[in-house]
Parts: sequence; C-alpha cells; structure tokens
Amino acid sequence: TRSGRAIQKQFDEPPKAEVGQVAPTFEGPSPEGAQFALENGLGKVTIIDFWASWCPPCRAEHPKLLELSEQGVQIIGVNFNDKENNASLYLKESGNPFSSIAFDPSGKTAIDWGVTAPPETFILNSEGLVIFRFAGPLVGSDFKNRFEPVLKDALQD
Repeated sequence: TRSGRAIQKQFDEPPKAEVGQVAPTFEGPSPEGAQFALENGLGKVTIIDFWASWCPPCRAEHPKLLELSEQGVQIIGVNFNDKENNASLYLKESGNPFSSIAFDPSGKTAIDWGVTAPPETFILNSEGLVIFRFAGPLVGSDFKNRFEPVLKDALQD
C-alpha cells in the first residue's frame, strides 16, 4: 500500500532533522488558504511541533504549548495525517499556541523530518539549526528535566 511504503521509508532512511544540522525547509498550506514557508518564521529560537487533533498525547501536551506560547516562545505547528477542519476546530476549542501552522495531510513533511509518531518536537536556534529533538508529549519530568533546560539555554543565547 502507499502508506506502507511511506512507513517503510521512515525506517529505511535516517531522520533528516538531526541535531546539529540545518532543519529541512518545508512549505505548504496554512489556515484560510495561505501559504506557509518555514524560513519565514525563523530568525529567533523556534519550536517546531508535529501534532494531530486525533492524537491523545498531543492533547496531553497542549496546555504546556499554550503556556510556552504565553511566555513568548515562538511555536510553529505542523499538523499531519489529519483533516484540516478537525485541526482547526480543536485549536478553536482548546486554544492556539502556534504562531504559524502548516498542514501536512499526507504526512510527507513529517516523513522528511524523520518524525515517527506524534507528538514530536524540535527546538531550532535562530539560524535554523536543530539543537534538540524530543519524541513524545511535553509533559511531566521528561519535559522538566530534558526539554525545558535546553529551551531555556537556547533562549538565553
């Protein structure tokens, strides 16, 4: 099947969004039919969060994303393998922590980045370099002990 080939591609190729490398660029549709381009959102420390409205761990991390956004952290959301209307409704009901959103209905961008399952989150420095990759929801001690210190250091540089 087509999705089987996509899944196989994920495991055959190394992730392209590796720590220490420039993040892969991507373009695509965003809400209201606008075009999204990653490079337009860079220039400061940025979180890239791959998520889906149907994903329970994504819903679990959502309050933390809202909190980070309220603190002024730039977060770009990549909604993948989802329906745009479901994603938009979820954000309308739960709050939108994203400064920009890209829709990736086929999951191609997620595959290009090496994302295996949502949520997966990347911290990029102001030059667009991947400085941290985090698989799983941003909650609990994993967030506190692994993700938060890297983000704080990046924001202070």
